[in-house]
Amino acid sequence: MIFGRKQTMTKPVLSEDTIILNARVDDKESAIRLAGQLLVDNGFVEEAYIEKMLEREALTSTYIGNHVAIPHGTEDAKKAVKASGISIVQIPEGVDFGGNNVAKLVIGIAGKDNEHLDILSKIAIVCSEPENVEKIVNSKTKEELLSFFAEVN
Repeated sequence: MIFGRKQTMTKPVLSEDTIILNARVDDKESAIRLAGQLLVDNGFVEEAYIEKMLEREALTSTYIGNHVAIPHGTEDAKKAVKASGISIVQIPEGVDFGGNNVAKLVIGIAGKDNEHLDILSKIAIVCSEPENVEKIVNSKTKEELLSFFAEVN
């Protein structure tokens, strides 16, 4: 189980500390930086990881559809990952990720030892249902938002 699993640092992969509700950002770079900073502030990655997230976005959009973007570092960013972690930035008004793609959820991920694939698949399960994404975007509390991800084992 990835979500809620305790790390060796005794921090869960996703917690209230790595969620921002009702964020307002000017552009996708600001959204990615915000998601990355949550990962830095909670000890999952080094500061350099944020630049690798922006590099990845420049290579190919991390927008996956259904108002969700999942920014993550490039392949060579692994050395900047201290532990697997997820950040969620809820942007009810949305932010343009290019090509008329508006993200209302920006989910930053960092995977240690190739755990990013497992994390991505679990996020995809939750976010594949448009009604789930709508409820997550409209969550009023961090606990409510977390409940959608706690159900994925």
